[in-house]
Amino acid sequence: MTSIYIPVSQADLTQRRASKRRQRRIKACQAIWRALIVSSLAGGLVWETTQPSWVIRYSEQIDIEGNQLLSDTAIRELLPLKYPQSLLRLQPQVIAAYLESQPPIAEATVNRQLLPPRLTIEVKERQPVALAQLVETSNNTPSHSGAVALLDAQGVWIPIDSYKALKHPLHLPTLKVIGFTAQNRPYWPSVYQAVSRSAVKVFEINFQDPLNLVFKTQLGSVHLGAYSSRLPKQLSVLDRLRELPAHINVAQIAYIDLKNPASPSIQMKAADSTLKKDSNQAHN
Repeated sequence: MTSIYIPVSQADLTQRRASKRRQRRIKACQAIWRALIVSSLAGGLVWETTQPSWVIRYSEQIDIEGNQLLSDTAIRELLPLKYPQSLLRLQPQVIAAYLESQPPIAEATVNRQLLPPRLTIEVKERQPVALAQLVETSNNTPSHSGAVALLDAQGVWIPIDSYKALKHPLHLPTLKVIGFTAQNRPYWPSVYQAVSRSAVKVFEINFQDPLNLVFKTQLGSVHLGAYSSRLPKQLSVLDRLRELPAHINVAQIAYIDLKNPASPSIQMKAADSTLKKDSNQAHN
C-alpha cells in the first residue's frame, strides 16, 4: 500500500497548539468554579445549621409517640438533653440507647426534623405482668433486695416508682411472684407463658425453693418440683383436676402434688389422709 503524505504548515501547528491551550484553560476554570460552588454550598450549610432556627430550645419541641403508660412529660424528663441544643449535633442512636436502658422502655426510635426543628421519639414500653418480691443472691440482682417491684414478660425488673407520671392510672398485675432472683430470669418467660395460657387461674408463683416451684391457684397450692420443660404438661394435668371442688372440700387440701404429672396426688390437711388420683380418674 502506498502512504500519502500531507504536509502540515507552521501556521496549522501554531493554531493547534493555541486551541489545546484554550481547552486546558477552560478545564482549569471549570474546576475552579466547581470547587468554589461546593465550598459555598458547604459554607452555607454550616452557616444555616448554626442559626437559631436549627436549635431545640424547649422540651415541647420533642414529640413522643407510642407511649401507653408513661406521660409525654415523664419520657422527656428521661432524656439526657440540655437546652438549647443544636439539632444536628444530637445523636439519635445514642439517645435511643439511653432510653432503652431505662427499665420502663423496651425499644426507642429517635428521628430529627429540620423544618420546623423538632425531635420525634417513638417508644415501646414494657408491660408489667406481675408483682415481684426480689431476693438478693449476687451482684447481678437488683440492689433493692426484698422490695416489691414489677416484672414484664421477659423478666425485666421495673421499679414501681418508674411509673410516677402516667397517662392513665396503672392497674397493678394480680399475679404475684415471691423469691424472684437473677437465676430465675432465664426461664421466667417460659413460666409466665405457661401460666398465662393455663385454664386454672394462678395467683402466685413461689421460687423460694429451687427444688420445688409452688403455684397458688384457684384449686389451692400446687407443688411442681424443680422447674423443667414439663411445666406445660403439669398445667395440662392441673386443668383436668378442675372438677375437684365438686368432689372434695378444697379447703381441706394441703397441696396438689404434680411433681410427676403421670401420677398426680393430693395431700389432705388431716393427718394420715392422702388421696391419690391419676389424671384420668380426676377428670372423670
